[in-house]
Amino acid sequence: MCGIIGVACAEGKCPSIDARVLGRLRDRLAHRGPDGAGLLLERNVGLGHRRLAVIDPSAAGQQPMVTPDGAHAIVYNGELYNDAELRAQLRASGVRFASTCDAETLLWALATWGERAIDRLRGMFAFAWHDRIRQRLVLTRDPFGIKPLYYWVGTTGVGLELVFASEIHAILDHPHVPIRPDPLGISAYLSTIRTVLSERTMFEGVRAVRPGQRVEFDLADPAIAQSSHQHDATFEPISTSVRDVIEDAVRRHMRTDVPLCCLLSGGLDSSIIVSVARHHVHGLQTYCAGAPSADADDDLHVSPQVARELGVAHHCVDVPLSVFVQQWPRMVDALGVPLSTPNEVAINAVARRMRADGRVVTLSGEGADELFAGYDQPLGAVRTAFAGSATVTAEQLAQFELAHHSWVAPELKGALFNPAIAEEIEEDEWLFDTTRASFEEALDQSPSMPPEDRAVRAMLGYQRRVNLVGLLGRLDSATMLAAIEGRTPFADRAVQALAESLQTEAMIRWESAQAETKLSLRRAFADVVPPMAIQRAKASFPLPFQAWLEPFGPMLATSEFLGELFSAAAIGTVSVRPAEHWRLAWPMINLAMWGERWWGAHEKRPGLFPGVVEVDARVRISDDGGSQPMHRSPAARSNSGTG
Repeated sequence: MCGIIGVACAEGKCPSIDARVLGRLRDRLAHRGPDGAGLLLERNVGLGHRRLAVIDPSAAGQQPMVTPDGAHAIVYNGELYNDAELRAQLRASGVRFASTCDAETLLWALATWGERAIDRLRGMFAFAWHDRIRQRLVLTRDPFGIKPLYYWVGTTGVGLELVFASEIHAILDHPHVPIRPDPLGISAYLSTIRTVLSERTMFEGVRAVRPGQRVEFDLADPAIAQSSHQHDATFEPISTSVRDVIEDAVRRHMRTDVPLCCLLSGGLDSSIIVSVARHHVHGLQTYCAGAPSADADDDLHVSPQVARELGVAHHCVDVPLSVFVQQWPRMVDALGVPLSTPNEVAINAVARRMRADGRVVTLSGEGADELFAGYDQPLGAVRTAFAGSATVTAEQLAQFELAHHSWVAPELKGALFNPAIAEEIEEDEWLFDTTRASFEEALDQSPSMPPEDRAVRAMLGYQRRVNLVGLLGRLDSATMLAAIEGRTPFADRAVQALAESLQTEAMIRWESAQAETKLSLRRAFADVVPPMAIQRAKASFPLPFQAWLEPFGPMLATSEFLGELFSAAAIGTVSVRPAEHWRLAWPMINLAMWGERWWGAHEKRPGLFPGVVEVDARVRISDDGGSQPMHRSPAARSNSGTG
């Protein structure tokens, strides 16, 4: 696992920064790669790499990596889980390898098969490929979006210039990249608690490469013409056995030349992974993090019991209020973006403990809920909403999702935001259109069935396309801050192919008072996973963060950045009772930290939000922690048609 960065401009020109500055930007990603650094700046393209040595830690795996003829160069962040199969095919075509590093496998695959190589990859990846013969630069990510990649294209002193990196703050350190907030990205964050949605980030002009997207830049064109393509997502199931497919995925994810461990919460998903991994790692170590409490069913109490039954050595990491208060602002400062969920603090705490214990790679259970129907409440709610409906459409599903599952519903923002911001977000049209597009993709892949069942399947597809991307990003950012590589065996192309071939009734049963979820997983591993893990209900947050928001109330009241975004009434109400109004307080406190990180000095803020003046739009805060407009906002949408 690594950090990558690069700059490029049209052929015949040179980037606006030299090797010294590019090296400084690269080293902003040092936490992602403490084991080595590489740089290549030739003519119109510069590539930088920070290395976390996991496979073949020798010098043969250093990047940027270039073919012997100089025709192709890459910087790559990820792991290939079908590396052996790809190498066998490439050897058959005459390729001779100089290392056992999967980066070299990728380089030769691209040199041999071109863009078609990307569809053959099974793994997690984000990379930049410079085809020097065709003067093309390609940025791409794996279909799940496990590894991040961002880019900016704009005018510098040399004309148009492309800047890309694994983390946004490295791009923003480029001396010619403007640092401005994106109101549409901020509004999307308030509703979804995601700092990235589709291509949009919270910074104006900085875009994310979407999961499964290939963005190609023509460097032979002075305008650096840009084209976009999606990977071929088809993947034939390797077996119809749930157990066989998942055991194969776990084994593949365990390939490493450095110490490996597992996260173990005591829930079903992590327990399945550990039940397989323990047979392949002698003395397997497992880890869990959470807030100390008297609750006998929390992770810190249950995970040691599951670990004992599985016969692995287990470590619990306490995350008390003091650690939460200290680490939350530090993480926002280090990452340069707000946190998505409070869990990121716990994940980072346990990752730091892993690294202190000499571990480098960890397996985690993200993906099981989104692929095998683990969220009974949203799935049950959409099933009920569409029961008896004649049809189900993407527009109806988008309305339902934003109305029922938003932290801050779009219809409330007309009163929450200052008028100029409310006007700029245009009634959250972009957020609605993006949500609708995700449901359109999900419906396209949903089989013909009654509307309530098709709605469930579409919601499951939406959770994989949107929710899972956010969870994987959370795992990556929180673990890589501690130089730990997080791997997710459930977020795997073969596992996805199997899950999508299953009937809905094989994953979730509705007959009981409380829906039974992930049936196929529970049945497949019932004889090897302890009963307490098989039967344990899904838990959301391992930290009591609602109560822990209280120390941050004064920050809301004094943040000048928030004063430009929100009404004085909203800020005043939430700052006095943040725990009570946690659905507003969590994103607002994050935004306050983020604003201070980038625009804290008064001279940095003029013109950030044109047209903003001090107002006192009246907002009433409801008892459930959400906000209610004193009158219905024009941003409100009808939620008709979902019943």
